[in-house]
Amino acid sequence: MAKKIYVGNMSYKTSEEELAQLFAQYGTVLSANIIMDRETHRPKGFGFVEMEDDASAEEAIAQLDGTEFGGRNLRVNEAIAKSRPSYGSYHH
Repeated sequence: MAKKIYVGNMSYKTSEEELAQLFAQYGTVLSANIIMDRETHRPKGFGFVEMEDDASAEEAIAQLDGTEFGGRNLRVNEAIAKSRPSYGSYHH
């Protein structure tokens, strides 16, 4: 099952391709997304990587958290799914 990983404290110059390559050392990367500011269209310094299997993701988290990449020490951990508000669930 795929696992999503949060990657924070990234250099604003890091590309999605570089991010994917960094995590590919540990297993198959399904996607790498850097979050952009909606107004300025500049990177916000964090993103998400989705890896094919849990073991690879856990290894990547263990090996990459706190390591220097692009001049910054990365914060890497399992992404926590945000629960979305369920509109329309109110009953009279």
